[in-house]
This record gives sequence, structure tokens and C-alpha cells, in this order.
Amino acid sequence: MKLNLTIILLCMMTIAQGQNPFLEKYDTPHGTPPFHLIKNEHYEPAVREGIRRQMAEIDAIISNPQTPTFANTIEPFECSGELLDRVQTVFGNLMSAETNDAMQDLARTLMPLLSEHANNISLNEKLFARIKAVYENRANEQLNGEQTRLLEDIYNGFVRNGANLQGKEKEAYRTLTQELSLLTLQYGDNNLKATNAYQLVLTDPSRLAGLPESAVEAAAETAKEKGVQGWVFTLQAPSYQPFMTYADDRDLRRELYMAYNTKCTRPGENYTLDIVKKLVNTRLELARLLGYADYASYQLQERMAQNSASVYRLLDQLLEAYTPAAQKEVSEVQEVARQEQGSDFQLMPWDWSYYSNKLKNSKFNLNDEMLRPYFELERVKQGVFGLATRLYGITFKENKEIPVYHKDVKAYEVFDKDGTYLAVLFTDFHPRAGKRAGAWMTSYKAQWKDTATGENSRPHVSIVMNFTKPTSDKPALLTFSEVETLLHEFGHSLHGMFANTTYRSLSGTSVYWDFVELPSQFMENFSTQKEFLHTFARHYQTGELIPDSLVQRIVDSSNFNVAYGCLRQLSFGLLDMAWYTRTTPFEGDVVAYEQEAWKRAQLLPSIPGTCMSAQFSHIFAGGYAAGYYSYKWAEVLDADAFSLFKQKGIFNQEVADSFRTNILSAGGTEHPMVLYKRFRGQEPTIDALLIRNGIKKE
Repeated sequence: MKLNLTIILLCMMTIAQGQNPFLEKYDTPHGTPPFHLIKNEHYEPAVREGIRRQMAEIDAIISNPQTPTFANTIEPFECSGELLDRVQTVFGNLMSAETNDAMQDLARTLMPLLSEHANNISLNEKLFARIKAVYENRANEQLNGEQTRLLEDIYNGFVRNGANLQGKEKEAYRTLTQELSLLTLQYGDNNLKATNAYQLVLTDPSRLAGLPESAVEAAAETAKEKGVQGWVFTLQAPSYQPFMTYADDRDLRRELYMAYNTKCTRPGENYTLDIVKKLVNTRLELARLLGYADYASYQLQERMAQNSASVYRLLDQLLEAYTPAAQKEVSEVQEVARQEQGSDFQLMPWDWSYYSNKLKNSKFNLNDEMLRPYFELERVKQGVFGLATRLYGITFKENKEIPVYHKDVKAYEVFDKDGTYLAVLFTDFHPRAGKRAGAWMTSYKAQWKDTATGENSRPHVSIVMNFTKPTSDKPALLTFSEVETLLHEFGHSLHGMFANTTYRSLSGTSVYWDFVELPSQFMENFSTQKEFLHTFARHYQTGELIPDSLVQRIVDSSNFNVAYGCLRQLSFGLLDMAWYTRTTPFEGDVVAYEQEAWKRAQLLPSIPGTCMSAQFSHIFAGGYAAGYYSYKWAEVLDADAFSLFKQKGIFNQEVADSFRTNILSAGGTEHPMVLYKRFRGQEPTIDALLIRNGIKKE
């Protein structure tokens, strides 16, 4: 008997779907991703099914014979693509946190597919016609503020994604966006591979001189993991930074510095300089296709800064304010080096951390190794959780029944002050081969409300870092900088966990890019507050509370080399803007262009062969293209915001409640300046930042 081919295919699809965890309702606590069931082979079928389902949902909107309204067009569009979003979220997050060669190969298949699907939606003329009709009739729709914001965002999103393009222009847009998706993926892959490819192996113990016990033990553990004799140092931050800070062997500091700062610059497997040119030129071509003079103009249209002139105004103001102090800081470090090495000694970039640390020690009798014993990771985490409890009344409870994607990851249920379930928080703290460098917050599920039932669907949030690992005989002991990093990413997580909007695309961190760093940088302010430190900072062996004298030294040293640090950030902002304010394609020397772009903010000699652009993932593979300035923009906001807490009391409940309501919960439902002024009562100025950093007297 001849079987019907359609029936066979349907049966095969049913079997495949039954075995694919993405295609079933998650049978996990709070509907978290079933990481224990997900395999690499599940992604592509689920993505293809997600695309099919969303296109069916789009077709249903288009075929609706009724006049387009918010209810029959905008809301169903906002709710479309639920399956695809779930799959993309897991895949995208694990590409950063727990990737492997198979996933990276798969990404090269999926990225063009997803890019084409996004274009099929944004360039769908019938869909855009309905959305445009609702937008043009919005005055008669009697929409509330959040609905109006959603409508405007969706309409503007379509326009910014090529909906008004015609004929060949639409095909050009498709080509450019697909190219960008592959270029950014390749850039990120090359950086990760280059980082993992390098190791400095030492077998002579004399070359470890100056390194603290914690760094030596960690290097021995790494050597053991890699199956080699001696000590292994890598380009991952917990290994690289202590080496550059403490190693007496200048030749080795130079070797490690050059390895880090020449990543991806040599032609070969992990070369990125050609990718940089292609990314810059492709983004410029895309912006011009959409009617903008340059890519920065396109990006900044939906930022608080609004235009390049505002960005440069901020960068120039800060350069003028901080440069004299930064030059003085460099002179002081240079003098320390010459006192030790002789009057003709030239301070080089691989000397900066080493001699800065010596100066800090002499000025404040303080360094990271003094503080580490008081910053045991589990205690720090409980201290940060406790800070959130004190400010907002929320509590955290680990739930080992929630699946995780790696044994280092922990999952917590978060409960609001009235005891109701608020969110799930994943924590992932230590480096590994499958994790990219840096620290970030992300989400596995956004918050939203069901407009039919009123159900408030709560978020699943994750914070990912690369902290110093525990050793065989010591727990993970953090540097003070790592404590600040945890506060920073936890601030982002609060932005996600407190989300309380109706619509998913306006929820949590879905705000303007130069506003999103406010909640994170705001939390860093607590790191120097004695009332906070005394809640958790105890010696991991003796249980002794961190002495007041040590806390005072932390406070006294909080502005140590702050101007140098500011100029370093400004240099990155200048480099970013130089790449994306270009109005003509770039065909020159990437290294030479970089040196010219940021020279106003450079204080140490430029080293031939080094290149930040080759590894600047923030602006080439991340979301910070024409947006790196936002760190300094948000720093102005966070200093101004925290000044109100200092005025009213750092744990003041009224101020904390206002910050939660107006900043952390509101998401993108209103313009960020409206939200900020509602919290603060005024627009921010740079004064609070200058005062905090000691650049200006109060």
C-alpha cells in the first residue's frame, strides 16, 4: 500500500516535536528553561517551527477584514513569536555563557535564517499598512500612556527597519542586515577563540615574584586543569589583572600585555581587522539607505543624547574637567617608578597597574590582597541580596529543583516584600572556556501582563560574571573591583526583576541604551558605604568584621586614579564615535585610525601593534555601536540619583520606593527623562559626579 507522503511528514514532525523540549510547555518550576533536556540538535527545528508559527500569526493579522485597531493589530503583533523568542533567548544567552564549537557552527546557519525572518516581518507591506493606519488614527483610539508608547515604538521600529523602502532598496536592506548578523557573530567567535588560545606557562618559581598567594594558587589550579606542569596564566580577567598588578618581572608583564592587546590583529584564523572594516562600512551603508548621514545619527535618534553633538558635548566637558587631574595622577605613578628604577625610566602601559598599586599602597596602605579575605563570594552575594532586602523588602531562596545550564550556576526564587513570587534569578560567577569575557545581565523571560486575564507573568533573569575561582583549599575571594562588578550586574537584574509593565517589549531593561546603565551604576555607590560593608564583610577564616580603619581606607582611596579611569572610558567613547560618525566608507589602516581617534584621551605611550578595535566587542559585536558614551552618560545620572539618597539617608524607604516605582519598574513606558525627573525632581547635571570624584568642591 502506498502511504501518503504528507501523512508521513506530519507523523515525523509530531515525533520530533514530542522529543523537542522547546515545543512543549516547560514542566519546570515557574516555567524556567529545561536546560537539562535541551541539546544542540533541538535548536534548529525549534527555530524553524517558531518562524512558521509567527508567520502564521502575522498572516492572521493581515487577513483580518476589520479596520485596523490597536486591539486587532498592535496587541496581536506584540504577542506574536512566543516560541521563537523562547528558543532565541536560550540559544543567544548560552552562546555567551556556555558555548561550544557545535553551537558556533549552528549559529552560522541560524543567524541568516533569523535575519531573513526579521526582514520578512519588518518589510511586510501589508502588515506595515495596518500598523501605519493605527498610528495615523491614534488620536481616536483613546489609548493610555503605555499603549501609546508601544504603538509609537512598533511604528518607529518598522520605519527604522526599512518598512518605507521600495523595490531594490528593500532587497539591499535584506542583504545588509544578513551580512551584519554574520559579521558580528564572526567577530565575537574570533575574540573568544583568541582569548582561549593563549596561555603563559611558567615553570620557574622565581618568575612568580611579587604575585600574591591567591594568584599563584589559581595559576596552579589552571595548570592542573590544562594538564601541564607549573603555573598557567591566561587572558581571562581573574588571571590577567592580578598578574599585571603584582608581577615583579617586567618582561613577563610586557609579554602578557602584548598578548592581550594584540589579540586578533595577526592575519590568520582569528583575525578581525578586516571584519572591523566590513562592519563599519556595512553599518554606514545601512544608515544611508535609511536616510541618515552616518550610523551614529541612526542609533542616537532613539537615545537620551539624541544626536552626536550631545555626545561630544558630554565627552568634551568631561575631558576638560578630568584631564588636568589625570595628568597629575600619571606623573605621580611615573615618579614612583623612577624612584625604584632610576630617573630615566619610561612608564609604559604594562607598568601602569604595577606601579599604581605601589602608589596606592604607599598612600593608603591598601591593596586588593588586604581586602580579599573579607570578600568571600558567598558572603558578598548574601550582602548584596541583603541590600536589596533592606531597600526594597525582597528576599531570595535558592531552589535546586530549577534546572541550570552549568554546575556553577545557581537559581533563586525571589519574593516581594508581601511574600508573593517576584522572579527567578540565575547567578553564574566563574570563567570557563565556553564563556566570553566580561560581566553582563540577561533575561530568559521578560515580564508582561495578560490583558485578558490580568495575570502578571514574572521574569527570569540571569547575572553572568568571570570572578576569581575558588581553589582546592580556599573559597572564591573577590577583589574590591569584583564586588563593584557584582553590585553593577545585580543593579541590572533589579531592573529586570522589578519590571511591572503590560507589554513585553516595554518591560524591564527595554529602555534607551544610555539610560539602561543607571540602575547598575547606581548600585556601585553602596560599595564604599560602611553601613553596607558591615552587613557582610567578614574575614573568611576568623569571622572578624572588616575593621573600620580598613573601611575608611576604602573610602579615602575611592577616588584614587579616578581621573585616569575617566579618560580611559572617554578614549573608548571617542573611538566608538569616530567609527560611527564616518560619512564615507573606511578603507584605511585600522590601527592608525584608532590612534588618531582617541589621542586626546591617551596619557601613556602608544605601543605599535596593539589595537583595541580588533577586540572591542562592545561596539562591534555587542549593542554599544555609537553607544559606548552611555557609561559616562549614566554615570552622571547615577551620581545625581545617589546624591538624593545621601541627602535623605542611603536606606531611606521613601526614596527607595520612588526609585523602584519610577526607574526600576517602569521600563520603557515613558521617556527616560520624564521618569528620571519624576524620581529626582530635576534634570541631572555633571556637578554631582564632579563632586563625588573630588574634581569639584561641594
